[in-house]
Amino acid sequence: MKPTSSSLPIPRPARPRRWLPAAVCLLAGLLAAAPAHSQGPAVVDDLGNTVALSAPARRVVPLYGAFVDILAGMGLTDRVVARTEADPAPAGEPELPVIGTHMRPNIERVLAVRPDLVLQMDGRGEARESAARLAGLGIPTAVFAVSDFPTLFSAIDRIGVLCGDETGARNLREALAGRLLAVKRPAGPPPKVFFEVRSGSLLAAGNTSMASAVIAAAGGNNAVTTKDKIVRLSDEELLRLAPDVCLTQRGPMNPEARSMAERPEYATLPCVQNGRAFVVDEATFSRPGPGSVTAVEELAALLSGRPS
Repeated sequence: MKPTSSSLPIPRPARPRRWLPAAVCLLAGLLAAAPAHSQGPAVVDDLGNTVALSAPARRVVPLYGAFVDILAGMGLTDRVVARTEADPAPAGEPELPVIGTHMRPNIERVLAVRPDLVLQMDGRGEARESAARLAGLGIPTAVFAVSDFPTLFSAIDRIGVLCGDETGARNLREALAGRLLAVKRPAGPPPKVFFEVRSGSLLAAGNTSMASAVIAAAGGNNAVTTKDKIVRLSDEELLRLAPDVCLTQRGPMNPEARSMAERPEYATLPCVQNGRAFVVDEATFSRPGPGSVTAVEELAALLSGRPS
């Protein structure tokens, strides 16, 4: 049996699939027929799938912005050949084609840029479905589930293997780990921190989210102890939690963010009464990637009362 570039079997359809134009089916067939000339790098992703390449990846499609940041940290932005609608092009690559969204990439557009590796962040079912469809078409697709710093560092190492740059990955990981070790955390008992994901509906970061990992690394405790990434709370529950510090993120998930100090219903919260209600950047605090270390540094400064 001929080796393939993915752990999943590559379909060889006898006629075009209904959901793709005939031209895309033809391209998929050519990809399926291409032999792997030599044994290249391979890793097991966070879904347990073996992702094997015939050679180090040179044409990478990151379906999540943190992967662009990782490749940039390794000095490999020239290998990024497309971007999603939500993510800006990496420095020096302003004309990259846009291939849809993180959850629902346009399969036809992804195939058109001829990737030898797709990187996907695990999340809702749509992310896994798009990854499975690409893998089924013979595109090596690695899915990573990053929710804290150990899983982030593990993803960096495996991306380094797939790109044939384990040294670059190690250097990035060690630089990020060194910055975490150098963080000056607040003295005394850890403050109780509440992280607001979305206002109005009052969505909060649970203790399996990257925001919760950032809070812990900065020297705080997440006020929400529920073992979910995102939790919906009532105003009464928030008042009962009485957090010492409140963070409200501003970004695509919460474009109309306002500090809790600006909302009369939260006037009795300790974070408001003590002047410790802040608005922070969503991409830095919620997106698991190298920027999460920056979030730790900024939050540690806020918790300690230092300028960030």
